[in-house]
Amino acid sequence: MEPQNNNRKAFGGLNLFLSYLKVERGASNNTLEAYESDIRQLIFFLTGTIPDFANENWNWSDVGSNDIKNYIVNLSKNRYSASTRARKIASTNSFFKFLYDENEIHSDPCEHISTPKLPRTLPSTLSENEINALFDSIKGTAPDDYRDKAMFELMYASGIRVSELISCDIDSIDLNQNLIRVIGKGSKERILPIHSIASKLVNEYIIYGRKDQTKASTGNALFLNKNGKRLTRQGFWLILNRRSSKAGLNREVNPHLLRHSFATHLLKGGAPLRHVQELLGHSDISTTQIYTHLSNDHLRKEYNKAHPRS
Repeated sequence: MEPQNNNRKAFGGLNLFLSYLKVERGASNNTLEAYESDIRQLIFFLTGTIPDFANENWNWSDVGSNDIKNYIVNLSKNRYSASTRARKIASTNSFFKFLYDENEIHSDPCEHISTPKLPRTLPSTLSENEINALFDSIKGTAPDDYRDKAMFELMYASGIRVSELISCDIDSIDLNQNLIRVIGKGSKERILPIHSIASKLVNEYIIYGRKDQTKASTGNALFLNKNGKRLTRQGFWLILNRRSSKAGLNREVNPHLLRHSFATHLLKGGAPLRHVQELLGHSDISTTQIYTHLSNDHLRKEYNKAHPRS
C-alpha cells in the first residue's frame, strides 16, 4: 500500500510528465498507466529513503545518481523479472530526461546510468492522403481556422515538436527567407527551412486571425487561444483531435503523428538520413533510424509489385 505523501512538487512533476507523454508522444492509456505506476513506485521509494522528501522546499533536483542506484538495487531485491526491471529503469530514465529537458532540474541523475535495451515500436504515421484530408477540411475564415491551418502546415513542413511550436514567438519565423527558429530539447536552437505554403498560411494567420485573438496581455506568442494567451500542449492536442475527427480520419491522431509523418515522408522522398536527423533535432542518429523501417516497408511493397519473381 502506498504511504501518504504530501510532496506536491513530486506529483506535480509526474503529472507534467504524463501530460507530455499523452500530448507529445501520443502514448496509449495502457502506456500512461505503466509510466504512472513506475514513477509512483519511485516516489514511494524516495519517500522512505530521503529524509526531507515530503518537505515543501524539496524538489526533483535533490535526487542524485546514488538515489537512483539505490532504487535499482531495491528493484533487484524485490525479485522483479528482468523485463519488468528494464521497463521500470527505462521509465525512470525517461522521467528524469524529461525533467532535465524542461529545465525542471539542473542535472540528470540518470545520465551515467545504463538503461536496459527495450524493443522499440515503430511510430505510427499519417498517409499523404490523410494529411491532405486533414488540411483540406479547414475551409473557414474565422481566426481559429487561420490559426489551425497555419499550425498544422507549419508542423508538417518543419517536423518540429508541439512544445517547440507553441513556444514560437512572432519573431521566431522569417517569412521572407522561409525559415523558423526553434528552441528544442536541452535548450538547443535549430534554424529550419519551411516551404512557401507554410509561410503563406502563417502570414495570413498573423494578418487575419491573430489580430482578433490578441488581448492587452498577449505578448509575442505566435499561436494564441481564445483568451489571447499562448496556446498550450493540451490545447493543441484537443484542436488536432477535433479537426481530425471532422476530416473523417477514423483513428486517434496526436501531435507527434505530424512529426512522424514529416520524417517518414522525407525519407520516402529520398532525403538523406543525416539531413532528417538534423531537421528533427535528434542528438543520436539511431533515434532517426527507426523511420527507415517505415520507409523500407514502402520499398518492400513497391518491390513486391514490380519484381516479376516476387
